Amino acid sequence: MGACSSCSGVQSALDPAGEEARQVAQLFWHMVIAGGFIWLIVVGLLVYATGHGRAAIGEHIAGRLIFWGGAVIPSLLLFLLLGYALWLMPGLRPFARAGETGLRIEVTGEQFWWRVAYRLADGSAPVLSANEIRLPVGERVEFLLKSTDVIHSFWIPALGGKMDMIPGRENRLSLLATKPGTYRGPCAEYCGTSHALMAFTAVAMERGAFREWLATRSKPSAGASLPGRDFFLRNGCGACHRVAGTKAEGSVGPDLSHVGSRETIGAGILPADEEALRSFIAHPHLIKPGSKMPEFSMLPQQDIAEIAAWLKRLE
Repeated sequence: MGACSSCSGVQSALDPAGEEARQVAQLFWHMVIAGGFIWLIVVGLLVYATGHGRAAIGEHIAGRLIFWGGAVIPSLLLFLLLGYALWLMPGLRPFARAGETGLRIEVTGEQFWWRVAYRLADGSAPVLSANEIRLPVGERVEFLLKSTDVIHSFWIPALGGKMDMIPGRENRLSLLATKPGTYRGPCAEYCGTSHALMAFTAVAMERGAFREWLATRSKPSAGASLPGRDFFLRNGCGACHRVAGTKAEGSVGPDLSHVGSRETIGAGILPADEEALRSFIAHPHLIKPGSKMPEFSMLPQQDIAEIAAWLKRLE
């Protein structure tokens, strides 16, 4: 394993893919360099002071070493780091100015998943989703962060810093993705039994591809009318979940209108394939303890398979 094996990847703050994350990483490396320099000074003084065969140091020289090496130089470096951090601070929490973005993404943290709504500047109906966020590269996006139960924390390390989601309050965060890719966002505040199983996928897309994706997601999936829908509705799934283009209008659980095209299910813990869907339908509490979704293991296996296959076709 390399000395810096976690310096890159889908959840690394040291492999920035956003403007804010770049500044955070830049501050980190400056701190590492300054801290390393201070460490070298202290170790150098220690080695010098414990050297053998050297005459005793006079009080005057010892006082100068302590004054410059132990006080002045470290204080100067820390002062410069503080000034640099304060200079960066406005860019680490920028607000989207009027006219700068036409897209706002409302993200609501719930135990233990993420409710997502894309709100457009033209006032059209929001595009609903869950547990996955897509945003255009090179365009600043404003996030409206909320919570319905406990404190959660929204964080996409590769794109920017984290911000708490507090019940009864709307916090705002804006991010600017600088390169396409798929990244991981965890909940960064302990929120209950399945806190460690509460994540989401963040996909940064080229602007044209993002607009096409958003236009497609604003309409019902072509798979909504395929076989399997009746199994879903007959077993009461539509009471908690919404699927555009069907009679399922539930709002308790995640919106499943285009779940088949998502990277993961269960808030980032399982791949979005039929086998994972079948497992989650039958035994959600075994996969995600504390989940509010009831178990459907009492259903015939064929019914579960039909529902899972239909959900996978919702693309």
